[in-house]
Amino acid sequence: MNTDVLTVTLNPSIDRTVYLTELIPHELNRAARTQVDPGGKGINVARVLQNFGVPVLATGLIAGEQGRLLLRQLDELGVETDFLQVSGETRTNLKLFDLSNQKITEINEHGCPVDAKDLTSFVQKFNQLLPTCEIVVLSGSTPPGIPDNFYYECIEDAKKAHKKVILDADGEAFRLGLKAIPYAVKPNLHELEHLTGRSLTQPEEIVAAIKDLLATGISLVMVSMGKNGAFIADHKTILYAKTWDITARGATGAGDSMVGATAYALLQGLSLTELAKFAVAAGTVTACKTGTRICEFDEVSRSLGLVTIETQA
Repeated sequence: MNTDVLTVTLNPSIDRTVYLTELIPHELNRAARTQVDPGGKGINVARVLQNFGVPVLATGLIAGEQGRLLLRQLDELGVETDFLQVSGETRTNLKLFDLSNQKITEINEHGCPVDAKDLTSFVQKFNQLLPTCEIVVLSGSTPPGIPDNFYYECIEDAKKAHKKVILDADGEAFRLGLKAIPYAVKPNLHELEHLTGRSLTQPEEIVAAIKDLLATGISLVMVSMGKNGAFIADHKTILYAKTWDITARGATGAGDSMVGATAYALLQGLSLTELAKFAVAAGTVTACKTGTRICEFDEVSRSLGLVTIETQA
């Protein structure tokens, strides 16, 4: 099938959110309720794009009964998938939501190891799928067995096929991926600090780090900062997008919603200002939701006017 966006999730998960009246460490805690959602950054991006009416295909690696459950959940949501089945079991991520203070404690598994044969099979699948899309989204952690330069290789392959790549990762996989010069990147502030090796506490420090990334040839840089909004920049303009006051119910999927909205904006040919509004509105709407629920297009559209845009020097 032809699609507009191909999302890659190498380390998907079943996200189990347990709601507690109050989380008391070292004591027996009883759940008020439990919510189970398909998880993984690329999967979240695909769900956003599905909600936005964008043809999207989610690929990556799944394993075992948990992987089959994830596929069933995505099918129920209407998300098209073409995952590679590998040995082992797709991980479960546990999220403990303390209702007394609206805070989340997260426990993420590493994911099942991937052997060389399965890795080769996925590379073949990835390259077979490239001709079907316009934009590739590479996001999230990598499971054991995936080399740190894997995103770099995927970006190189996608660029040879003349596809735009959005990279949203962390650590060495992100640092090496940058060397392939993807079209767009979306680190959060912590990830940008890790990349630069220094604390970025002032706007001018963040802007300087963004300019360094743009100087490498990357076309679009987005730095998400939670309730403090985001910096979004291309080679002509650097914008600061300020969100509105909300009661955050969970940050899971907020950054992924920004990425999904960005892919939508790129496909629509929107201006940088319009892109910034869509991205920040999408992330903010998702942050208001429980578990790993994600934004709907109508909710985001109604919220665009609540995003304040400032041009940076």
